[in-house]
Amino acid sequence: MRNYFRTCVVAGLAALAMPAFAASPEPVQQHNSNAVWFENWVGLSNATMKVLTPQGDLIEVSAASGTPVFRLGGDAVVDGVYRYELVAASDEMIEIRNPMDNGRGDAARNTMNKPFSMNGMFVVSRNVIITPEDIKE
Repeated sequence: MRNYFRTCVVAGLAALAMPAFAASPEPVQQHNSNAVWFENWVGLSNATMKVLTPQGDLIEVSAASGTPVFRLGGDAVVDGVYRYELVAASDEMIEIRNPMDNGRGDAARNTMNKPFSMNGMFVVSRNVIITPEDIKE
């Protein structure tokens, strides 16, 4: 019994000594009638949002800090499904696996920010961003 108690105490202390792992970022897409952005933007930076319009045009929006915001522009808005890819750097550091990608001279590092990516879509109808209705058959 005494050994069991010691084992539990040692295991508990070891668990406390381990570094806490941060939860991976989980941005949530939000929109109003003319813009798309993300909430729950904790631990992300240097973001780029690439939006593909229904006509096949590619629009890129970047933000060094905070969430990128895509805004519908002017009279040239096309109705349809807009698809996006969001990429950013997280605060979490990971080891560089390929030593050729570690920089040069004083800038050389063994770690880099862990990349984050997600994709999604939104719908434009009558020149405004809408929430599509659930279609049930």
